[in-house]
Amino acid sequence: MITLQDLHPAKGSTHKAKRLGQGIGSGTGKTSGKGNKGDKARTGGGVKPGFEGGQMPITRRTPKRGFNNARFAKVFQVVNLDALEKKFDAGAEVDAEAMYAARIIRKKGIPVKVLADGELTKALKIKAGAFSAGALKKIESAGGTHEVV
Repeated sequence: MITLQDLHPAKGSTHKAKRLGQGIGSGTGKTSGKGNKGDKARTGGGVKPGFEGGQMPITRRTPKRGFNNARFAKVFQVVNLDALEKKFDAGAEVDAEAMYAARIIRKKGIPVKVLADGELTKALKIKAGAFSAGALKKIESAGGTHEVV
């Protein structure tokens, strides 16, 4: 039986801290292994990533071209069929409000996409922003209906 006084770290997992600045003979005296002066020898010193000594950085020298669709992409909250199977009874009308109340989705106002992961045995009336092809097949085979909102 292990008791509190028997607990100790695994062998080799702990190390003594390097004692810096303890005199010339220690090998880590005077400048404490940091070389001589300068920003790198100071607490919190050093330069930020991408700093090129004051020269115009490459990220600002190169021209910016092209188009990125990220600003206009449709963002969906994803819900799988197995979650709907667990939370709703047969014949229930499932929309974003009902999913939010059942704690399946976390945010209101962001459209929901229903995916086909899991099995659906109940006939549900599901209203969502989008459906995957597999989810549509499973909903219809279970006798349910779907509506794109």
